[in-house]
Amino acid sequence: MPGRGGRSRRRNDPASLDDADKALIELLQRDGRLPYTRLAQEVGLSEAAVRQRVQRLVDGSVVQIVGVTDPLRLGFRRQAMVGVRTEGDITAAADALSAIPEVDYLVFTSGRFDLLFEMVCEDDEHLLALLNDKVRRIPGVHSTETFVYLRLHKQTYAWGTR
Repeated sequence: MPGRGGRSRRRNDPASLDDADKALIELLQRDGRLPYTRLAQEVGLSEAAVRQRVQRLVDGSVVQIVGVTDPLRLGFRRQAMVGVRTEGDITAAADALSAIPEVDYLVFTSGRFDLLFEMVCEDDEHLLALLNDKVRRIPGVHSTETFVYLRLHKQTYAWGTR
């Protein structure tokens, strides 16, 4: 999408975000429920301009506005991070893992594991079934190591912008 001055905005290019975009992002990181009128006052733009900018940030996958929860406090009794070592096409394995609904976070990594993903499960039986019946049957998954969460101590998404 063209930006100001004819520049094109690239999804992962922080230079394509202007100061107003960055201010909006930082405000939404602190409180995603702020009304457009308040956001407009804070950044010095009209409410209509703020609506358009926020929508562009959402459409461009720069921002998601969601309610973040602690699954362990919502009745899910097991949450775990799983490290995966792969053979062959790492992207195919990642795509297959991404298709599992209980996987809520997946990253490519360097070091001991090729992939790390997080799963939210109803209980230990659910976790075991997912690992045995789905994860370990994915072509290219060589081995896994599971790290069971005991309690969430800190979770934040307010790291600002650059």
